[in-house]
Amino acid sequence: MNKKRCLSAAAEIRKLAITAMESAGFGHVGGSMSVCDALAVLYEEIMNIDPLNPEKEDRDRLVLSKGHCGPALYAALAYKGFFPKSELLTLNANGTRLPSHCDRLKTVGIDISTGSLGQGLSLGSGVAMGNKMKGLNSYTYVIVGDGELQEGQNWEAVQFIAHRCLSNLVILVDNNKRQLDGYTEQVCRQFDIKAKFEAFGLFAIEVNGHDVESIFNGISKAKSSGMPAAVILETEKGHGCSFAEIPGFNHYMVFDRGMAEQARREIDRRLEVSLRDDLQ
Repeated sequence: MNKKRCLSAAAEIRKLAITAMESAGFGHVGGSMSVCDALAVLYEEIMNIDPLNPEKEDRDRLVLSKGHCGPALYAALAYKGFFPKSELLTLNANGTRLPSHCDRLKTVGIDISTGSLGQGLSLGSGVAMGNKMKGLNSYTYVIVGDGELQEGQNWEAVQFIAHRCLSNLVILVDNNKRQLDGYTEQVCRQFDIKAKFEAFGLFAIEVNGHDVESIFNGISKAKSSGMPAAVILETEKGHGCSFAEIPGFNHYMVFDRGMAEQARREIDRRLEVSLRDDLQ
């Protein structure tokens, strides 16, 4: 993998997502920031996609089950050239093609409409099953939040995925340990997420969700396992955005231009440090 390219992509996706939410004046900053590194690895190094041919049949699919973090996915799509970056400024506006929750009928590059938490994995399993029946050499990646794993429909989907041996599906869990109303440990304890996936017969691995090399290696191991797989991303809600890296509530936040500009400057400085450290 090209680590420098992934680090640069993650920084740019973060800045673009912040800019999109800044235009609206609010947004799900915390959960959007925690998946930016994974999105960078997927779109830069892993996924078989073509922005010039977004409907090609053998493409890899991404399902963002935690759909309220659409700004991060929109930023990744704009970064890759699926639509102009300037369109990010229309986030949530009347008549926009970038609604709060991802809608495949509105946005180029969105494969599955999401937003109702707990349903994305079922949808993704259907996509993977359909592609397997067609004999397509493609993968389906489903990003789920740790909070939404409290919903039973996810585990019905996991049972189906294991039963059908959907080795063309990789689940990525954004394990940032917080949800709408507080810390998952306090709302409804998750116990051992990795062990739960393994109990259903999936290959499961835990990785640092803010280390692009760890993410890449984890997904690569998941794909080479020959099994349906789950990659648990150990993340921090709000990671990379200073005003969202706070204890307590950081799910849906109102912020202004000054806060956004400071966050973008800090993201650039962090990238410089990461690239410098990588060269040493």
